[in-house]
Amino acid sequence: MNLLEKFGYCPVCGSSHFDGNSPKSKKCSNCGFEYFMNPAAAVVAFITNDKGELLVERRKMEPAKGTLDLPGGFADVLETAEESVAREVMEETGLKVTSARYLFSQPNVYHFSGLDIQTLDLFFECKVEDCTTLKAGDDAAECFWIAPEDIHTEQFGLRSVRQGLYQFLKVKR
Repeated sequence: MNLLEKFGYCPVCGSSHFDGNSPKSKKCSNCGFEYFMNPAAAVVAFITNDKGELLVERRKMEPAKGTLDLPGGFADVLETAEESVAREVMEETGLKVTSARYLFSQPNVYHFSGLDIQTLDLFFECKVEDCTTLKAGDDAAECFWIAPEDIHTEQFGLRSVRQGLYQFLKVKR
């Protein structure tokens, strides 16, 4: 379901005259407020160890529970993308990011609680302080290292991550 469909009333004045104005907005004919559905910012980390293996995790929760994923998640309010990726990596893997270099972005649709959340996923190549402290946490059921030649993108549950992996591995191979 499109998120805009959930808004029946204007969040400013409460009017029921809050109608579609474009495919990505609704406008109130009572007070003039227009709400635009912009993508939520999300971050994804590519982390490799000294052997060149990539850090992957198994998703603990829906969407795509049980499939493979890369560390990452939604950016918090008033947080930079670099702060977001460092926080998400720490929460999910216990690893401390020492540098995060932006690589590219991918649009995504994240199906959550019956809604399609439009996201813009920002991919980073991250360096970490100590790979030996790896421990799954938060949204990760498990974390492990995998050689690039053993990665099968179809095992990853989120479309943008599959596309990002394809792009990342094309350069690395």
